[in-house]
Amino acid sequence: MKTPELIYTTFIRTTPEKLWEAITNPEFTRQYWGGLKNVSDWKKGSKWQHVDDDGTVMLVGEILEIIPPKCLVMTWVDPGNTADNSQVTFEIEPVEDMVCLNVIHGDFKPGSDMVGKVSSGWPRVLSSMKSFLETGRGLNVWAGFEKCSAPKEKG
Repeated sequence: MKTPELIYTTFIRTTPEKLWEAITNPEFTRQYWGGLKNVSDWKKGSKWQHVDDDGTVMLVGEILEIIPPKCLVMTWVDPGNTADNSQVTFEIEPVEDMVCLNVIHGDFKPGSDMVGKVSSGWPRVLSSMKSFLETGRGLNVWAGFEKCSAPKEKG
């Protein structure tokens, strides 16, 4: 079975620079990503971590490509299951008074648990990011998580 490539596109009334800052600045990410911070020196080959306020590392990876404020490609790994790694790409393109953001998450391993996690998580995080950048306030990404998650695959 071919592994999926998940693609999320959203338009945000902001600038590429502000969106880049929202993705890479830990104090910004925690405001829309349920209190979690993206931490790195944001250089090609560097490690990055997704960390909660207690210092618990939720995700890790390596920066594969970085072209501020246009493109960020990194590996995406659960530190408790390092064999289940994948890759995420952020593509940022200005469009008039807004930005088109494409988040492409793929390169999943066959049988990956991460597919289900990110297919439920990305819509929430990106909606919260959009709200944060447009209003200054993110959404509660954990609200109703059990009730409203990604649709189940029809079999």
